[in-house]
Order: sequence, then C-alpha cells, then structure tokens
Amino acid sequence: MKRLCLDTSAYTHFMAGESQAVQIISEAKFVGVPVIALGELRAGFRLGHKYEQNETALCEFLDSPVVHCLDVDADASVCYADIFATLRRKGTPIPTNDMWIAAIAMREGATVLTFDAHFERIQHIAKLCL
Repeated sequence: MKRLCLDTSAYTHFMAGESQAVQIISEAKFVGVPVIALGELRAGFRLGHKYEQNETALCEFLDSPVVHCLDVDADASVCYADIFATLRRKGTPIPTNDMWIAAIAMREGATVLTFDAHFERIQHIAKLCL
C-alpha cells in the first residue's frame, strides 16, 4: 500500500506492535490520519491511565514525514454524503465517525487500514480490513 488512511483501530494495533499493522504502515509512502481518528484516540487517552505517554507517542507518530493529518473539507462532505446515502438505502449503516474516515480516504484516494469489519459494507473505497 502506497497511500493509507488509518482508522483508529489500525493506529491502536500498530502501537500495540501487531505485526500486520506494523508492516503495512511501515512500508507506506503516505499515511493519512483523519482528524476524526485523532479525536477518537485522544478521547480514549483521556479516559485511560497513560494519557501523557499515549499523547507523546501519538505526537511522535504524527511528526513522521510520511504521516499527514487529514482534515474534513467540502470535498470530504460530498464523499460522506455518497457513502451515507448508499449505506442508508441498503439498510447497512455503520458508525458516523467511520463514514467520515471513509469519506476522507475516498477524497485522498487512499486505502483505509482498519480492524473493523463494518468498513467492508462501503463500496466506494479501497480498504484493507485485518
């Protein structure tokens, strides 16, 4: 994978040293981290007992030259609307944050790396569900 967009679960598995996640992320030329995933991660850090350690590790990860923080914009909102409408028509919704992550990946032309099987329901994007 040359262009990745990380779901929260992918970052978590990467930081836990899960071999597939480490290999795929380490070999990528572009690793996008949507602001939605950053919010989920930081919310989890605040609820845990290792806030400073986790925040430091995240900042070090984000400082890598291949890692990019991906914002929501008007183009992502169009992608989100397409994903949302398609899933709604099929009666197969997924969590809202994950639709936003998928929309950002779609905008970026990146493959979503995730451990959440419900991303398989999205036909609009490339994904690698581990």
